[in-house]
Amino acid sequence: MRCGKHTSGKLAVAYCLTYIRHMLNVISILVGLLSLVIVIPSQIPLLGWGNWFALPLIAVGIVLGALSRSNGGRNFCLVVLLIAVVRLMLGGGIF
Repeated sequence: MRCGKHTSGKLAVAYCLTYIRHMLNVISILVGLLSLVIVIPSQIPLLGWGNWFALPLIAVGIVLGALSRSNGGRNFCLVVLLIAVVRLMLGGGIF
């Protein structure tokens, strides 16, 4: 489905922006799930360094979630960030 397929002018632009902002939330949730797949195994002792790989992904998810219309994706990424940061703090940043 194309943005603005059945509309024209300003209405088409508004419809397209609304569609994009909803899709940003979905993309943010998907990025959060991908980073959660990295963070969960990183909870095992001596695998805490995996959280460092997840932090940039989580940051991208938070930015995409902040740009979206709803807050679900952003909040999910913030919870994943909290899990990763607490684990890094407990392991001294490495372990």
